[in-house]
Amino acid sequence: MRVFINRCRVIWLSLFLLTPMLFAMNGCQKKESRKERPKYDGTIVAAGDSLTAGLYVLENEAYPAQLEKRLLGDGYRYRVINAGNSGETSSGLLSRMKWILSMKPDIVIIETGANDGFRGVDPELTRKNIEGAVRILKSSGVTVVLAKMQIVQNLGKEYTEAFKAIYPAVAKKEGIIMTPFYLEGVAGNPDLNEPDGIHPTAAGYRIVVDNIYSSVIEAIKREKASHQPHSNSSVPE
Repeated sequence: MRVFINRCRVIWLSLFLLTPMLFAMNGCQKKESRKERPKYDGTIVAAGDSLTAGLYVLENEAYPAQLEKRLLGDGYRYRVINAGNSGETSSGLLSRMKWILSMKPDIVIIETGANDGFRGVDPELTRKNIEGAVRILKSSGVTVVLAKMQIVQNLGKEYTEAFKAIYPAVAKKEGIIMTPFYLEGVAGNPDLNEPDGIHPTAAGYRIVVDNIYSSVIEAIKREKASHQPHSNSSVPE
């Protein structure tokens, strides 16, 4: 009986000594997690199809994650949300505007149209869909970046040229930022694409980020400028 009581005392004493340590460790972990969590100055939503979603690559290898990492490294504290939807056309993107706005974005990067091109969708419809999406975003005070897209000439030169003209036309008409060709230096390079020859690898997405980065920085500057108070030139009497 005495041995049992002594063992209970040892167990109780061990728990008494360990409990404060466990609380201290838990507190340190909470402090560390708070320290690691960056404070964002804004939100960027990357809206698009599988070329945004990052088909075949890990989530942290797709361009939205790589873009966020680069922005944070350069001192731009913006969260980048991957809102890519594989297989989506410009019509599908237009239908998702309400959902995209529910994320309360400051900036939206639109990458769409590739699947329209693959399906031979009338370029005029693609243009109208993109314009519609842009106008919805602008009416909500969102700064828009449009990723310039191109397609291969498998549907003929006339279609290819009409498709290519969509992006600068929309950018000019709506006064939004347009990136250089989204897949510049990546399209057609087997070393930077998955075996399907269409979707970039992680290395390919690093180049995609290079392609669009200056346009994103311009959007951040525009977005910040839009929140600056306007100076009143009138002098009170």
